Amino acid sequence: MNQENPEGHNAGLPTPAGPGGQQALALSRQQALSLDLRAGEPAADSDEINLLDYWRIIVKRRWTVLATLGIVVVTALVGTLLMTPIYRASTTVQIERDTIKVVEVEGFTPTESPADRDFYQTQYELLKSRSLAQRVISQLNLANDPVYLEMSRPSPWRALLGGGDDEEETLTAAEADSREDAKMSRMITGFLANLSIEPVRNSRLVRVHYDSPDPAYSQRVVNAVAEAYIAANLERRFDASSYAKTYLEDRLQQLKLKLEDSEKQLVEFAQREKIVDANDGSSLSTQSLGELNSAVAKAQDERIRAEARWRQAEAATGMGLASVLDSSIVQTLQETRAKLQAEYQDKLRVFKPAFPEMQQLKAQIDELDKQLGAEVANIKASIRAEYQAALAQEQLLKAQVGALKDEVLDLQSRSIQYNILKREVDTNRQQYDALLQRYKEIGIAGGVGTNNISIVDRAEVPTNKHKPRLALNLAVALLLGLFGGVLLAFVFEHLDDTLKSPEDVEKQMGLSVLGVIPMLKAPMTPAKALEDPRSAFAEAYRSVRTALQFSTDTGVPRCLLVTSASPSEGKSTTALTLAKNFAQLGKRVLIIDGDLRNPSLHRSLDKPNDIGLSNYLAGAAKATEVIHATDSPHLMFMPTGPLPPNPAELLMGPKMLSLISIASEKFDQVIIDGPPVMGLADAPILANMASGTLLVVEAGETRISLARNALKRLYAARAHVIGALLTKFSAKHAGYAYGYGGYNYYSYGAQPEPKKLARR
Repeated sequence: MNQENPEGHNAGLPTPAGPGGQQALALSRQQALSLDLRAGEPAADSDEINLLDYWRIIVKRRWTVLATLGIVVVTALVGTLLMTPIYRASTTVQIERDTIKVVEVEGFTPTESPADRDFYQTQYELLKSRSLAQRVISQLNLANDPVYLEMSRPSPWRALLGGGDDEEETLTAAEADSREDAKMSRMITGFLANLSIEPVRNSRLVRVHYDSPDPAYSQRVVNAVAEAYIAANLERRFDASSYAKTYLEDRLQQLKLKLEDSEKQLVEFAQREKIVDANDGSSLSTQSLGELNSAVAKAQDERIRAEARWRQAEAATGMGLASVLDSSIVQTLQETRAKLQAEYQDKLRVFKPAFPEMQQLKAQIDELDKQLGAEVANIKASIRAEYQAALAQEQLLKAQVGALKDEVLDLQSRSIQYNILKREVDTNRQQYDALLQRYKEIGIAGGVGTNNISIVDRAEVPTNKHKPRLALNLAVALLLGLFGGVLLAFVFEHLDDTLKSPEDVEKQMGLSVLGVIPMLKAPMTPAKALEDPRSAFAEAYRSVRTALQFSTDTGVPRCLLVTSASPSEGKSTTALTLAKNFAQLGKRVLIIDGDLRNPSLHRSLDKPNDIGLSNYLAGAAKATEVIHATDSPHLMFMPTGPLPPNPAELLMGPKMLSLISIASEKFDQVIIDGPPVMGLADAPILANMASGTLLVVEAGETRISLARNALKRLYAARAHVIGALLTKFSAKHAGYAYGYGGYNYYSYGAQPEPKKLARR
């Protein structure tokens, strides 16, 4: 650790007085090292957000917040009242999705999607286009309109800065045209700056707004914008339809010639190849082949049925065929035979078979059997004849089909080029018909009735101004002012690197805060405040006295040095008040004014400063000669005496250490009012000799770096710093709305007189 050597005197400092000097030396070195590490590292809990700390910052800087808020609000109020009233006229336009299809090809026709916003976004941009603005400016002749000229007149500031119109001068034609173009460009830019488009959500309506200081002018311009937009849309549609119509006429003429040429080639090829095309597009041979195929299938079916009957007739007996049974002749013969057979059986019971009548009946039955057999044979012969006829017909048809197949195959080989020519004719005819239909549609679409834009509500003359809106501007100013004020408060707080609260002292310096002394309001002085023992000021010092009694293991340090980092932090008042408080406890107290450069205790005690500590250290007086009694019992005072030219050399001499040792034995408490630490070697010398050092810090004034450097110097001098005392602390200024440490419960002279018990 690098130890400071202020003014070259600290190197020869003696060890701390009293027992435990080595322990104090080790402790001071450890504290100095920890202070160096703490100075180079951020706080451990710097990432944590403490809303209470933020609130305290806002309360502490409340006047900054309120001043910023007031300035912003007043500025907004004055600016709003001085602004020129602007009136907004609005018209509502309906835009439908209806586009012209010049060429429609199947499979490539675009379909409209509900989420498609490209069309409407295009229309919004057209409404804000420079060409439309130029058209309205020309139609209304705004360049010569008095209202527009008044609006475009340069402001006084612009005129003062030279931003007005140029003076008349002789210009060439090119320069004049260039200046006119620039003037028109400025007019269009200013026109569009006052024009706004507002699409109505979830609808096909668009509101067009125009702002200007003149209500009638706003209404006239916005209506002209809507009308010019509709007219421009119609012109674009008409130009597109005219171009499409001309294009389709040329294409129709080309396709017509191409169709005629392809049809001529088809007819010539058909005549040359002897190809006859039926109405359905097929040849006669193909149709005949199809008909013969149907006849062959039918003949084959008939032949199969006939063959099945013939096979059945061959396999069955004579009377087992269904055709035999269904024959009316067979049925008649069987009925007749059945009657004769019944008669024969009936007479057989009476006559013998050889009886002539019986033989006659038998002959009739046999004749009928012969007839039945002949009839069955005839039926079988007819079935066989049918089968043979069906087979012959089938074979004949198959022969004809074979011949036609050869003819069709030959025709197909000759019809390849024919089909190619025919498909080309069909394709050309379809294209021609489609373009002819589109040509007719374009002619209809080019009419005025196909406009997809219409005005729903025309603009009326506005009666209420659109801006400035006082309530809105004040609300925005209130929010911005509040935000800006809070932001400035945090910026000022961040830039303020002073020790403001006990937490700052403990966090930044690593010292225990033994007490907090409140700030006195003018014209209150410390002497007057101490006259009231119930005041917060007096109570705070009594709390410090109590804290000092528990600051070390042995109680209050026998010799206590009171010092600070810089002058005017309240160390002299602290030393004197603590001395009086200890004297009030009955202790014998000696207070020594050790500030040999700027003494002040003799004025506070109203004692002479002719002879004192400097005389004793120089050997010109004894200790008993420079110690004076005070008005307070048990309190003795040693002034500084004449200011020496070399205070550090006197304090480093053996007499100062001897004085402290003897005084510590003779008195119960020795308190030294030391000089500031920074810039002087006196305070480190006295801190090395004293048993304990109390560092006084002024709230809101002592910088963190200054306090740390002072503490490092004390540690380098092997001082035993027992804690810090925060003086001139204002709970309200520090952001503690309810006070700190209960000081708001005390007030100077505000406590009523205690009531006395009445004697009975």
